[in-house]
Amino acid sequence: MSSAHHYKTVSASQIILKELMVPSYANFGGKVHGGVILSLMDKIAYTCAASHAKSYCVTASVDSVDFMNPVEVGELLTLFASVNYVGHSSMEVGIKVISEDFKQDIVKHTNTSYFTMVAVDEETRQPTAVPGLILETEQQIQRFVMGKLRRQLKRQHHREINQLRQALNQERLLAEVAGERCQLLVEPQAD
Repeated sequence: MSSAHHYKTVSASQIILKELMVPSYANFGGKVHGGVILSLMDKIAYTCAASHAKSYCVTASVDSVDFMNPVEVGELLTLFASVNYVGHSSMEVGIKVISEDFKQDIVKHTNTSYFTMVAVDEETRQPTAVPGLILETEQQIQRFVMGKLRRQLKRQHHREINQLRQALNQERLLAEVAGERCQLLVEPQAD
């Protein structure tokens, strides 16, 4: 049976990743470097998506990543990932990150983000179909709907940005930079 014709539960591909934050992960301010956390998020997004699709997957986009609380060296970082929404070949993987300070018994929510992953055929390098989702809880239904709405909003946003880009001319460019914290050393060229 092809993967396009069957469904899997959300729990079948949920992943938890735990990693101790070691001194080599520190930035110049002594906190864990954001790039380390982003790398771990990308790793768990891939693992979750590949587990669901049973296929090689690539990161297509990452929604905003807001660092709500700093992560300290010595804390245990726990990342939770699950497939929230599936399209034909794409999946939205929701990721929640928490940090734990054992000495002070403090648990902090540090990040939540949504990665769009695409299943790719390893030979043709073309997108390939992924299984649908079996939604077993109200929370899973809500996450699926929110994933669908985020996808629609993202597409709408891309259309609006392209329309704005196409509407830019020399007059508009000059009007947009007027009063901003910049200096022009060259006049913009009209397209």
